[in-house]
Amino acid sequence: MKKIGIVTMIGNENYGNRLQNYATHFILKKYGNKPITIINNIRLNNYYSFFTMLKKRISYLIHIFLIKRDGLEKERIKKFKKFNKNIDFTKICHSVNTVKYLKCDYYIVGSDQVWKPTYGRLSDMDLLKFAKDKRRISFSASFGIDNLPEEFKDRVKRELLKFKSISVREEAGKNIIKKVDNKIKVDVLIDPTMMLTAKEWDKLIIKPDLFDKLNGKKYILNYFLGNLSNSRKKEIERIAKEYDCKIINLLDRGDPFYTCGPSEFLFLEKNAFLICTDSFHSSVFAILFDRPFVVFDREQKGMDNMNSRIDTLIEKFKLKNRRYNGKRITKENLIHDYSDSFKILEQERKKTEVFLKKALEIKK
Repeated sequence: MKKIGIVTMIGNENYGNRLQNYATHFILKKYGNKPITIINNIRLNNYYSFFTMLKKRISYLIHIFLIKRDGLEKERIKKFKKFNKNIDFTKICHSVNTVKYLKCDYYIVGSDQVWKPTYGRLSDMDLLKFAKDKRRISFSASFGIDNLPEEFKDRVKRELLKFKSISVREEAGKNIIKKVDNKIKVDVLIDPTMMLTAKEWDKLIIKPDLFDKLNGKKYILNYFLGNLSNSRKKEIERIAKEYDCKIINLLDRGDPFYTCGPSEFLFLEKNAFLICTDSFHSSVFAILFDRPFVVFDREQKGMDNMNSRIDTLIEKFKLKNRRYNGKRITKENLIHDYSDSFKILEQERKKTEVFLKKALEIKK
């Protein structure tokens, strides 16, 4: 049994980062390993600008202030903490020596946007600089951008050359690494969440407390991490009226379902009449649970292009008809057949399994 330390994104009560973190744990345990997620408070050459650091600090303080004053936030965080009991964590690591003391056989960074510099990521911690050469593995890591800023390139090249195995989640990530050094071997793999079957995810599902108040009425699940423009909102409302559906706006503080945790999120994804989203992971679970979905490009000023991961997902699984055409949600969007996608998924799962077993030197 190998002990494996995981470096990933764990904060901000985000469904996607909690579910991919769980999935990575699940897979590694399935292969007979002992995974543990590292909670770190280490800042190593983060290459933050002063304003980026200040913005993140102010955002964090506002978040804490809201939690202390807001019952909705407290309830939401309570459910996230409950879900986190499914994952093994370290104590908070305040220094590199603390991380080294874990004495892991391997360290894995991923999945999610762990290498996104505009998120303050791509630090030495995210590049696993504390670990010995060839004990570093990236598992479906994402840069979350299409082009790497010049100031990161030399350091990224230097550190990635020390990795035993490298995989990213998007074609854009592979292109970034190849531009840094074309000789670096890199695989494009599915997100860890897609390695689990719908039945395996079912074990975590919890029905939201308020769900019975829908009285069996169909619902459209809105899950937008970016802005939802009035034109898009009206189009979703048109579909809801036409098909006699309620709309659940999961990230709207005025919606009763705002307090849902990751387990409740899975329930809502599985039972939705239609899922409207700009989220990568919401799209993933729509596929896994065999639900119709419409994916929208992210709309938000001042944000990087967040669509490369959606592009890879849609193209890989041949689901171009899932994209919003910019005008109307069509009947084609409501009718779905993922049989070809599931065949592709099985191939991608085998490819990912081969990568992980080779990287971790698992023989069986």
